[in-house]
Amino acid sequence: MAEIKIKNLFFEISKALEEYTTEVEEKLDDVKKEVANETVKLLKQTSPKKTGHYARGWARKRVGTAEVVYNRTDYQLTHLLEYGHATKNGGRTKAYPHIGPAEEKAVDEYVKRAEKVIRGDA
Repeated sequence: MAEIKIKNLFFEISKALEEYTTEVEEKLDDVKKEVANETVKLLKQTSPKKTGHYARGWARKRVGTAEVVYNRTDYQLTHLLEYGHATKNGGRTKAYPHIGPAEEKAVDEYVKRAEKVIRGDA
């Protein structure tokens, strides 16, 4: 191990922390992208498929530093299918919960992988 003079100790510690921070940030970005892609894949599998158009519409995009999963084709149907809705004759349609479970799984998976990255296991 290299010898460090006392007057350079602060500089060396700062440099090591900066390298660690940069490495963790890069790996967390990768984890974010992977989890978003897996969520898109899961939503495509679990979405209701009358014609398949809604299910095929799921996509991911980067907004600032966040990864956003959204339906690019039938975004106006997401809440209606997730929770059900009233029909014109006074009845209700069946709810198809598919977004909530996918979101919960994505959050759990991201937290698990982020902890691994921070600990240095990944």
